[in-house]
Amino acid sequence: MHTDTEQCLRAVQAKDARFDGWFFTAVVTTGIYCRPSCPAVPPKPRNIRFHPTAASAQAAGFRACKRCRPDASPGSPEWDLRSDLVARAVRLIADGVVDREGVPGLAQRLGYSRRQVERALLAELGAGPLGIARAQRAQTARLLIETTALPISEVALAAGFGSVRQFNDTVQEVFATTPSDLRSRARDQQPQAKGSISVRLPFRRPLFPDNLFGHLVATAVPGVEEWRDGAYRRTLRLPHGHGIVALRPTPDHIQCTLQLHDLRDLTVAITRCRRLLDLDADPVAVDAILAEDPALKRLIKQAPGRRVPRTVDEHELALRAVLGQQVSTAAARTHAARLVQAFGDPVEDVHGGLTHLFPTSEALVDPTLLAMPDSRRQTVLRLAQALTEGAVDLAPGVDRAEARRQLTALKGIGPWTVETIAMRALGDPDAFLPTDLGVAQLAPSIGLPTGAALIAHAERWRPWRAYAVQHLWALGSHPVNQLPDEGAA
Repeated sequence: MHTDTEQCLRAVQAKDARFDGWFFTAVVTTGIYCRPSCPAVPPKPRNIRFHPTAASAQAAGFRACKRCRPDASPGSPEWDLRSDLVARAVRLIADGVVDREGVPGLAQRLGYSRRQVERALLAELGAGPLGIARAQRAQTARLLIETTALPISEVALAAGFGSVRQFNDTVQEVFATTPSDLRSRARDQQPQAKGSISVRLPFRRPLFPDNLFGHLVATAVPGVEEWRDGAYRRTLRLPHGHGIVALRPTPDHIQCTLQLHDLRDLTVAITRCRRLLDLDADPVAVDAILAEDPALKRLIKQAPGRRVPRTVDEHELALRAVLGQQVSTAAARTHAARLVQAFGDPVEDVHGGLTHLFPTSEALVDPTLLAMPDSRRQTVLRLAQALTEGAVDLAPGVDRAEARRQLTALKGIGPWTVETIAMRALGDPDAFLPTDLGVAQLAPSIGLPTGAALIAHAERWRPWRAYAVQHLWALGSHPVNQLPDEGAA
């Protein structure tokens, strides 16, 4: 979008927050880059340069605006929508692959040479993998500096920097100030509970939380997930250890409170929580396309900004989708809870009832799984084996079409399961479930056909069919559509 100068200028002059994260505005006379909605007086058009990412603006020598904090804007929804090399690379970098495995590891996961990956990212985003990862570390560093009382040395480690000196140099270069100055000027620094980090997760408005949190709570696996004191809580399996997160919806942000075994997992944990709640979506663009269909127009008007509830762990979601084949939500939870108790790693939760991490696929490649129908047991074993051996790849940077082919090749996994995994694990905004029982039963209530006719009708919803499914599900009275009460457990 940053190449469309006229559209970008209109967004900047209107201070339109819908475009925050889509592009960044750099001002050559001040050396500062901003988000489109920056409250400052818009600069003269001749002094503006547009960049596709914060990393691109930083690479060009611009520093982040201290007023609008462009580094903290929502991510671009483009990376979920697209499935090409650049989009796949961005999703992997956001999940911390470059920090853990370096650029060679990123290239290997993508199936391209390091030079090809660097060239593609530089051409489209104005920065290579290291530059994008560096911008992400700088954002995490600022977040920790301004919202926690952690010592600066611990902030540097948690943000992913190799040394305190590297950390200081990056903060000085990106924000034109020192870490101590950033902390002293922080307006939103709040006392943190011991052992926890609390941050705000921004999103593009509107956001309709009912089905988003309702779905996660209604399908919650005991011991792994719960609703407590107005927040959805769950355990997290992270690269360097485990964690527990509490996510609480508010009108203008999601309050995220994390307890981490290793602070190096902070950036990855935040990224996965954003992905879980689909916070980088562009609800205005989604609703505009869906509302063109008269059958959906009333639903869009009643609940604008519906999101797709996703996952923090692709393997977990895939295994749970298989457990949920052709059974009720309650039965799926029961099957999953038995696996958790038998094979999950225990954790301590002093604030609630979380007891385990969901089992890894490696832990489930065991023919002595708990009692369940033999066909389902065999399907779980086949999927766990394929995930463990890499025959099925569900990583954030995977080719979605290839992942669908890999899943379909496994005996016992049908179209409903494949599309459920595509929707919630792979984050495909166009995944569609025409054979879902709820969709088939509820679509006729608003004049929509079923079967092959519904598939043909849904072509007009592309590329947002996953969001149309959320609206169709909302026609029913299932608990997945209802935000739990504040005091409910």
